[in-house]
Amino acid sequence: MAKLYFRYGAMGAGKTMDVLKVAYNYEERGQRVVLLKPQCDTRDGKAVIKSRVEGLQRECDLIEDFVNLDEESIKSYDCILVDEAQFLSKDQVMFLVHVVDDLHVPVICYGLRTDFQMNLFEGSKWLFAVADTIEETKTICWCGKKAITNARYNESGIVREGEQVVLGGNDSYISLCRKHFREGDLGPHFQS
Repeated sequence: MAKLYFRYGAMGAGKTMDVLKVAYNYEERGQRVVLLKPQCDTRDGKAVIKSRVEGLQRECDLIEDFVNLDEESIKSYDCILVDEAQFLSKDQVMFLVHVVDDLHVPVICYGLRTDFQMNLFEGSKWLFAVADTIEETKTICWCGKKAITNARYNESGIVREGEQVVLGGNDSYISLCRKHFREGDLGPHFQS
């Protein structure tokens, strides 16, 4: 029976690496998968999913194009993998629900839970509401505790205001535990 999975975690938890690993495992067994991401994620190229682990990347399709495929094409896949699912719209999440419930194709979505202000992203909010299975992918703060926040920072420290979506990697975001996020403590590596 097909299910909708949401695997979430803070930045650096290995979500994209897991997307690529799952795709490899399906394909190694002769099954067809499609990798998707939202078109707003242009950090590594328009149609590329790239892990922070050096050398792990592959081309993907865009969710905005995928929702326009005919149902027979969609049913030809054994699994649909979605990276950066926090950027999905409610309509896109509901389309994935249709794929699972009516077309019987499993969908595994990977994404962040919250933004740099600890607000839910639209895609994450709806995936939490409708996913059959919700799993956390864990990473740690500089102090060793579980990181649950995605702190945006610059040369002045943690950024608390601004646009919800500003693409970036280790150069502008760090995963922190709730305590160090609240305190604005980026850790000893960032001390001047």
